[in-house]
Amino acid sequence: MTPDAPAKAERWTAQWKELYEEVINTGLCTGCAGCVVTCPHDVIGYEHEEGKYKPFHIEEELGLDNCLHGEKGCTTCTRACPRFRTWESSANNHLFGRDRQDDEMAGIWEQLLLTRASDKTQLEKGQDGGFVTAMLSWLMDNNYIEGALVSGVEADDKWKAKPVLVQTKEEVLATAGSRYTYCANPLALPEAKEKGLTKLALVGMGCQVSSPPVMWDRKAGKVSKPFQFNIGLLCSKTFDDAIFPELFEAKYGLKKQDMVKMNIKGAFQIWMNDGSFHEIDLKECHQWTREGCKNCPDFAAEHADISTGGIGKDNDWTLTIVRTKVGVEVINRMIAEGVIESKPAQEDEVAMKLLRTLSIVSRRRWPDWAETTVKVGTPALKKKAAPAADAAPAEAPADAAAPVADAPAADSKPAE
Repeated sequence: MTPDAPAKAERWTAQWKELYEEVINTGLCTGCAGCVVTCPHDVIGYEHEEGKYKPFHIEEELGLDNCLHGEKGCTTCTRACPRFRTWESSANNHLFGRDRQDDEMAGIWEQLLLTRASDKTQLEKGQDGGFVTAMLSWLMDNNYIEGALVSGVEADDKWKAKPVLVQTKEEVLATAGSRYTYCANPLALPEAKEKGLTKLALVGMGCQVSSPPVMWDRKAGKVSKPFQFNIGLLCSKTFDDAIFPELFEAKYGLKKQDMVKMNIKGAFQIWMNDGSFHEIDLKECHQWTREGCKNCPDFAAEHADISTGGIGKDNDWTLTIVRTKVGVEVINRMIAEGVIESKPAQEDEVAMKLLRTLSIVSRRRWPDWAETTVKVGTPALKKKAAPAADAAPAEAPADAAAPVADAPAADSKPAE
């Protein structure tokens, strides 16, 4: 008896029309720009401006919701989209050879550490331990990459983020720190291609770093080849740029040009030129949440080689999630060479609780009508018991779409 032939993979036919209908027009689009930088015909535009951060179709022959090249067989944009159909399974299977298990709320990993830069300048200029700054410099020194796509700032506005290519340690230091507004870092890819760079790191939130492994799994073509290393930033949301004039300045008199540093640790923290320090309740910031973040399920940047973020009790250490084989290789070499300090993440119980809590919170906001595997294993919300008549009113629960540090206090019980 002749054995059955293996089933042929179903031909990929989805194009811009399906991307528009299923992602862009439904609120799933995060504005990562993966479809923009991979389009071989340069017919997908992008407005990197407040309140927009979304791709759009440039050609008008078939309207904004269809593509002439797609009708002729081009499918690159849907192959590159990290929110199109079975995106999570595609990325997981390419990177790890398996799907995420029910209890792996923050994705699949090999090591969980707290890290910080050994170099004093990198530690001071970087955010929460300076780990990303140290790693990019080390990757360049050791020929893993020739450059990195990161978030920089406009020349006339140090808090207006823009995608930039960095190729030197000095450029890495100049772009260090967090800004908490959105920046589609993949948009710096054309500059890297013009310079002939073939080995790049991508630094970005989960929505951005999921795109390269999705491209690889879906065989999007040579456009995915330069991405040699993915660094993911823990992120629960970003804010529209309007938060600066409409909240920080209008209500608190804090002018953007006078701000020195900002962070999120249970509140929006702002340091000013005059030495003053201010904390703003995150509940006040929620109305400026960027539209593209409201359905995003990926707090922990689960498809990076290494994911990292400043959650936990200490501002001088970075929670570091080492996910892939190349990630393990890099982190072990950096530790052995003394480039970074490290200790087990379990030493910071707050960070461990927040990682699980915020990963669950983010997964819960993924719509039930969208790809179902994304919410597999996510615990259902527990109904709260009605308070006793004579009890003091309970404090309002944290918003389900809270940013990284908008989370339970150190002694709070994590959501289940």
